[in-house]
Amino acid sequence: MIAIFKREIKNYLKRPLFWLGILLVIYGVFHTTSPYLTTHYLAQEEKIVNDYPDTVRLADVYEGYVPANLEKHREIWSSQIKQALIDEFKMSDSDAQSVINKLANMELEEAFTYLDDEYDWYGARYVYEDSTYYKGTPEEINAYLNKKLKNKTFSFYYSRKFADFAGLFMCFFSTVMLAVLFLQDTKKHTYELLHTKPISAGKYVLAKVSAGFVTCLIALTILNLLFWVLCLIYTKDSGFEVRLWDFVVSTALYILPNMMMIVSVYTLISLLFKNPLPGVPLLILYMMYSNMGERNAEGVYGYWGRPFAIMVRFPGQLFDMTPPPMALLNQSFLILVSVAIILISIQIWKRRRM
Repeated sequence: MIAIFKREIKNYLKRPLFWLGILLVIYGVFHTTSPYLTTHYLAQEEKIVNDYPDTVRLADVYEGYVPANLEKHREIWSSQIKQALIDEFKMSDSDAQSVINKLANMELEEAFTYLDDEYDWYGARYVYEDSTYYKGTPEEINAYLNKKLKNKTFSFYYSRKFADFAGLFMCFFSTVMLAVLFLQDTKKHTYELLHTKPISAGKYVLAKVSAGFVTCLIALTILNLLFWVLCLIYTKDSGFEVRLWDFVVSTALYILPNMMMIVSVYTLISLLFKNPLPGVPLLILYMMYSNMGERNAEGVYGYWGRPFAIMVRFPGQLFDMTPPPMALLNQSFLILVSVAIILISIQIWKRRRM
């Protein structure tokens, strides 16, 4: 068992494709997450310059935006509605203000209905949605950062974005790299020869699974150390707290169970069909399923996670994102299913040996 394990690890470490794959994963994760590393406290007169509108549906603090609380959100919306009444409906300032005064005494949904009934204007709802974030002053941005970083480290938030994109790119990486885990062993003469060896089915399958999983673990260890160092370098002047432990926890919770599932699926496919290559299109379809968005109970479209998904996405803003519902429960199920698949694979190997 140990000999098989060591052989597979050495084979992977000697392959240029393995290291090229890690470089591509590093590039992909850095390209998508590096903007978050530019987050910092603003000096008194400092401004984040961009051509974006003053209010948007979604934006991040590194772009100069902060989320509006309910009172501020209603204030911004009322101001935009007044301006729209003047510009689009050609009202006078006093008439537009009169409408705003009426709306001030209404609940939000009631105000939407009023504008739709009286002015045939359903777009007021979208105006509200598009003013969720607004360009903050240095004081507002710094206060927002203080609030978010009061009880949690910067790396707590960033490591989730890291897990989001590292998990995505590692799925592709492992799908390509693990295709060769059983490729040599499933060739006809090698396959028959292996069944004559005294090694037990359990030891053989566990050795191969362990080698595939540890290969992914090596890649993730490199990613964790590298991005922890990058996080330290980028935020050294910001005074943010950065901990390696945050990266380790996010990786263990949101990536490793997915890697275990991919290794297990490859093992089952390889032994079932005596060829690992059918697992490639199957896993690509599995990744597409895992990464698809859908509508929740309220009809809102977004990424809510899917049963047995092998990706955990964090699509929200850096400081406002939360794991998809039941994400940790799903990750636990993946581990249990992976164990079941490995046990089934051992039985398949035993039967083929007989």
